[in-house]
Amino acid sequence: MGGQPAAPPAIAVAKAPHSEDGPPIPQEGMRASTQRGYLQPPEAHPCLAPGDGSAPLSPRVSLKKMKSLRQSLKEHGLLDRYLKQHPYNLATKYFPSDTSAEPLQNYMDNEYYGTISIGTPGQEFTVIFDTGSSNLWVPSVYCSSMACSNHNRFNPAESSTYVGTNESVDIVYGTGSMTGVLGYDTVTVASIEVVNQIFGLTETEPGDFFYYSPFDGILGLAFPSIASSGATPVFDNMMSEGLVAKDLFSVYLSRDGQSGSFVLFGAIDPYYTTNGISWIPLSAETYWQITMDSVSIGGETAACPSGCQAIVDTGTSLLAVPSTALNNILSVLGAGSNGEVSCSAVSSLPDIVFNINGEAFPVPASAYVIQSEGTCILGLQGMNLPSQSGELWILGDVFIREYYVIFNRANNMVGLSPLS
Repeated sequence: MGGQPAAPPAIAVAKAPHSEDGPPIPQEGMRASTQRGYLQPPEAHPCLAPGDGSAPLSPRVSLKKMKSLRQSLKEHGLLDRYLKQHPYNLATKYFPSDTSAEPLQNYMDNEYYGTISIGTPGQEFTVIFDTGSSNLWVPSVYCSSMACSNHNRFNPAESSTYVGTNESVDIVYGTGSMTGVLGYDTVTVASIEVVNQIFGLTETEPGDFFYYSPFDGILGLAFPSIASSGATPVFDNMMSEGLVAKDLFSVYLSRDGQSGSFVLFGAIDPYYTTNGISWIPLSAETYWQITMDSVSIGGETAACPSGCQAIVDTGTSLLAVPSTALNNILSVLGAGSNGEVSCSAVSSLPDIVFNINGEAFPVPASAYVIQSEGTCILGLQGMNLPSQSGELWILGDVFIREYYVIFNRANNMVGLSPLS
């Protein structure tokens, strides 16, 4: 993590290994190769770039860590007022609905954004690459809301490849709703051009608070089954049009103010998998949902004693924890009711260990404690959202920053590689 360079030296165009009988069984010190899906030692990897190894074989989107909406609201003296008027309900994003549920307040703490372009010539937008939703939408010139006035807005009249529709889209937020229309145009992500991609053009956006939001829109990377209005997600079109070498994408999120965060489409970067890859089968093809065995602290089970469900979500900054489990974790860690801890005690706090698919995935206190202006608070958010298989957790950026995460659509698995 802290020692990772900003620019990885090489890209592996790799498909997750698999067998006829079930999920792959990773081997220590081995990586996936393109040769019949077998595992090969790192030194024999056939997919490294020639020469000095510096030339990437697949497109990546650099993610910038910017000021979050929460920070911006706080700087403008609006945070307390916002929280009183709009109680924070992280679970709203995951409630089933006739319309897509993407609560913007869920992104208050999000800090990682990338740039895409839409249209011919391209019009640029800053978006969240969100594995917890499936739609692409951006502000448009049709939008007269204050929240659109200081963000990039798509103008269909300036694109020679835009095709409009009469279809509307409504995306429900905890603070109101976004309404808009659907259109088709060329969407460019890194060097990948997706023609005739369906996306939402906003007509209204809720609340003047989003005037301060650092992002323009959202690019969803979850499954088509949860897409609003039946819109085909961007990555699904990449796969069906043969625009990616492999049907997977991978994510690296840097810590603190470091650069180097990225989303890599169609490939696994071997520089970030030197500690091996653990492959975890999905339990549902909606969000990137997996089954957790338990959560332990100090060698003792602290939560999820009989197993539970978890969603790996780049669009959620914190660890979202069922409220009953959160209270127990706060007690075990000696934290206050609001998650506050003594900054001097952080170095002695134990890891929170997520036991998944028979393996342990620790998150140290340096990752789950957020320090700001001399105060320290746990990066955990209470949430009550039952799933068909029991309680549900959201493994957001606090977790993802500790692992190089591979989202594999070919085998419907999540790969986790510990970052050193």
